[in-house]
Amino acid sequence: MKKIPFVLLGLSITASAFAQQKFTLQDAVNTALKNSYDIQLAKNNLEVNTINNHIGIAGGLPTVSATANDNEQITNINQKFSDPSRNAQQTGVASNVLSAGVTGTMVLYNGYRIVATKSRLEQLQQQSASLLNAQIQSTIASVMTKYYDVVRQQSYLKTIVQSIEVSKQRLSILQTRRDVGLSNNADLYQAELDVNALIQQQQAQQLVIDIAKTDLLNLMSVKSDSSIVISDTILINNNLSLDAIKTAIKTNPEILAAEQQIKINAFIEKETAAQRYPTVRANTGYNFNNNQTEGGFSRLNQSYGPFVGINVTIPIYNGSAFKRQQKIVSINTKSAETQRDILLLNFEANAVRSYQSYTNTLQQLKTENDNYQLSLKLLDLVLQRFQLGQATIIDVKQAQQSFENEGYRLVNLSYAAKAAEISLQQIANKLTF
Repeated sequence: MKKIPFVLLGLSITASAFAQQKFTLQDAVNTALKNSYDIQLAKNNLEVNTINNHIGIAGGLPTVSATANDNEQITNINQKFSDPSRNAQQTGVASNVLSAGVTGTMVLYNGYRIVATKSRLEQLQQQSASLLNAQIQSTIASVMTKYYDVVRQQSYLKTIVQSIEVSKQRLSILQTRRDVGLSNNADLYQAELDVNALIQQQQAQQLVIDIAKTDLLNLMSVKSDSSIVISDTILINNNLSLDAIKTAIKTNPEILAAEQQIKINAFIEKETAAQRYPTVRANTGYNFNNNQTEGGFSRLNQSYGPFVGINVTIPIYNGSAFKRQQKIVSINTKSAETQRDILLLNFEANAVRSYQSYTNTLQQLKTENDNYQLSLKLLDLVLQRFQLGQATIIDVKQAQQSFENEGYRLVNLSYAAKAAEISLQQIANKLTF
């Protein structure tokens, strides 16, 4: 048994590589993990939230910006002073205004909103990882269930093939009897009809198997190819415990994601509350201004140098919008807690239902195994008696029908137990393959 990987497995497997080769459960799961579009989307979401989980996104790092302006213009000057000798009047004077600066700003305090935002980004990253794990678990469970459905359908086919062999033996016996005058054509025709009916049933079952294989390959996100060969049996873990399953439910990635959503909403509350506090920013930088003209009283005006300052913004009144927003996000947090409780309750109910099905099916399997072996012995015995002329064709058909029914029932019970086992292991986050 192999523990479920949390990360995707980098295996290059295609449907063509499976053709006419033994195809195992591990092949199916590994291929699905590599190719699943749902997993790829969840992985992309995790990557986005990992990138976003940065102090700069939260606003905790300084912002630096540079500006520059250069304006060239033509002006007409008409200046008059108390001293007429200083009067000036010019037309078409060229002038240039150049300004440039670099400014750096950093938030010193804003009600710890940056801290809350950074914590929320961390929780979003963790939640994305939980949702990715949940998608991986869901994909594996779906592939395993469909894989064992193919095994179940193939087991049906084996039962039909065995029944065809019995019908052919019955037909051969009747042909031999007819050749020596001990059988009539009616029994012979009926035996031939039974063989043909079973052959048709075999063909119909093969179609069911091909469709099941196509569904399996679709889950794996690979090209459909019904020629893949699956040779497997349904083995059941008989040691699952309901108490252990219930204890492990809290480690289920969907439950963890719900818990993380509560924390995310709680941090949003803190971010919203921080809007009601003053914001203090430190500003620093360097400015350069150059004003130059060919005419007028001042031909050159130039200034440059560094600066530093503090900016304080105090929210006084905004129609109580921040207060109302805080109430809304508080309700959202309570809703997230309720959703977590509902999800936990549903998981516990599903665990109980699956465990009830699991234990009941295991109990039936013990009896059904005995019944199947008895049906085999009965069919063999009746066929021997029929060959000796001590049993009728009806006796053989009844024994044959019992064998088919017990075979179908045994396979169905095995599949039902396996499906319940897969469901329980998925709920407990302990799915193995």
